[in-house]
Amino acid sequence: MEDQPHSKGRLAWINKLHDWRVANVSDKMFLLVLAFLVGLLSAVAAYILHGLINTIVALLTGRFHADTYNWLYLVYPVIGIYLTSLFVRYVVKDNISHGITRILYAISSNRSRLKAHNTWSSVVASAITIGFGGSVGAEAPIVLTGSAIGSNLGKLFQLDNKTLMTLVGCGAAGAIAGIFKAPIAGLVFTLEVLMIDLTMASLLPILVSCVTATCFTYIFSGNAVMFSFHLDSDWTIERAPACVLLGITCGLVSLYFIRMMTACEDMFARFKDKPYVKLLIGGAILSTLIFLFPSLYGEGYHSINLLLNGKTEADWDQILDGSLFYGHSEYLILYIGLVLLTKVFATSATNGGGGCGGTFAPSLFIGCFTGFLFSRLWNMHQIGVYVPEKNFSLLGMAGVMSGVMHAPLTGIFLIAEITSGYNLFMPLMIVAVASYITINIFEPHGIYGLRLAKQGRLKTHHTDHAVLTLMSLDSVIDRDFQAVGPDTELGQIVQHISRSRHRVLPVTDAAGLLLGEINIAKIRHVVFRTELYHHFMAKQLMVEPASTLSDTTPMTQVMKIFERTQADWLPVLDASNHLKGYISRKRMYGMYRKMVHDFSQD
Repeated sequence: MEDQPHSKGRLAWINKLHDWRVANVSDKMFLLVLAFLVGLLSAVAAYILHGLINTIVALLTGRFHADTYNWLYLVYPVIGIYLTSLFVRYVVKDNISHGITRILYAISSNRSRLKAHNTWSSVVASAITIGFGGSVGAEAPIVLTGSAIGSNLGKLFQLDNKTLMTLVGCGAAGAIAGIFKAPIAGLVFTLEVLMIDLTMASLLPILVSCVTATCFTYIFSGNAVMFSFHLDSDWTIERAPACVLLGITCGLVSLYFIRMMTACEDMFARFKDKPYVKLLIGGAILSTLIFLFPSLYGEGYHSINLLLNGKTEADWDQILDGSLFYGHSEYLILYIGLVLLTKVFATSATNGGGGCGGTFAPSLFIGCFTGFLFSRLWNMHQIGVYVPEKNFSLLGMAGVMSGVMHAPLTGIFLIAEITSGYNLFMPLMIVAVASYITINIFEPHGIYGLRLAKQGRLKTHHTDHAVLTLMSLDSVIDRDFQAVGPDTELGQIVQHISRSRHRVLPVTDAAGLLLGEINIAKIRHVVFRTELYHHFMAKQLMVEPASTLSDTTPMTQVMKIFERTQADWLPVLDASNHLKGYISRKRMYGMYRKMVHDFSQD
């Protein structure tokens, strides 16, 4: 009770600010101001998270020796996952995994509304997880943080759903731009991964957010790029076949990554009510893999830089430091191959065991290792012209990212921007497109949208599908129906018909289960014959409905059922087959047309 005056004062302050804004600042200008704030705050969040991760890593591994294995690799990851799970369970008290998938779900189903704790909880959780060795990336948590900042700023100022969606896109774009100092990649990411259409109304705010986040990241961390890269030799057309084959290889590696990740997550999902079993299994897998292959520790960006900047065998052999393979350069290819295959298990074990992180960095990691392994084997067997390992390691990063995320443009521009490798633009496009085409043969959706697509909840750039995804089944259900029992006589049915607004009358049992329905148009021949009122009952007049709908049926499927049955009304049942109400074909199409009109406006 003591907090109420303070709460009321806070609400009054917000309302006054909102009223002043409406009176003095146009909607377009205010959106640009919010986009600037979202970009700034996203850059701050990214800087804080990477600062926390680097500090924890330095404290834990700063004294490790490169020429011998380190037993603490068996301990740190388990501690990290355990601390993260405790933080999530007792502080956050909500699921914060699968950050980008949660954003896609918010856009598609929750009208772009993300919870307030998402503005900070993922930063803390992922810092603990990755700092202690969790083999995941910090990008997805930061993207979720940036999007949550945009969503909650929009909710604070009572903005509409369409503007909220733009601010969510601003947060995601600003996060990518800030993390990698790659404003174009941030812009393209919102187009390809989050499926936000770049209309004139959304393009400028997203650009403002990207540029703001990038500029402030330069202010915070200087001019250094995340991955330093110097071109070995210019690309020539003779290397085009090798680029095509690398792209195909990256597509197949992406397929392996997606399928194995999904299978591992399904396995951990069986123990969702047994957190300590998940911790035991995930911690054991992760710590063992990191002990054997220290390159799997954390984001793995140190290993990526070794492959991108190596000039001699001694440089590349540094990737064996701290492992059982140290000093055995003859096993470098074997080590690279094993790390490539086991990275997906390390990532799955991290998140499945209770950690928090994304698959953005793992896709870059696997891509770099794929490109290096491909080029090394190509040169060893002298298949064709010589291909530089450094260059192909870079191209592999774009290839696997394009395949895993189904985002070739993001892969191309991100790799070009973060490495200043613009001289490789042509091979980047070849590899990214070849990888994307290859993965599309097997998987029509990227790793972030795969689960939502199976549920019919993934918003796409196809306007019809996007509108149906955004429509809520619950919002079109008419619950004002007159139900009758199976033994109801015709006389009583006529009374119900006189009060009903519908052309159908549901017949239910005492428990509310749908038995059938009476089509008013089909009983006209007996309705006006009063002498038959006591001779017919509902169970004699009812028929099976043309089809039934579940309250979880996606709207895309609802539309198809209406088109197939040509019904005017269809009943909606809950999980226990109880009747919830009816959906009118006319009402649904009316709402659909209105949303298409609103969706198409700039």
